[in-house]
Amino acid sequence: MFSRFPKRPTQKIETDMAVPKRKVSPSRRNMRRAHDSLGTNPHTEDKDTGELRRSHHIDLKTGTYRGRQVLTPKED
Repeated sequence: MFSRFPKRPTQKIETDMAVPKRKVSPSRRNMRRAHDSLGTNPHTEDKDTGELRRSHHIDLKTGTYRGRQVLTPKED
């Protein structure tokens, strides 16, 4: 029968994009970006030559790594 209130038309909303349900707070946004900053590369002084070199890397001038000869040294 007839109702006092007319029926609302059903509208189907289609979205192709992902839309956030709530705003991301600045605190949560900044916590997500905490690992985005770049750190400095750690350099150590070589015991034999006294030059700076990166830790856990082969010294290309002498060809040594942790006191062992790994590569043949390059001739300049």
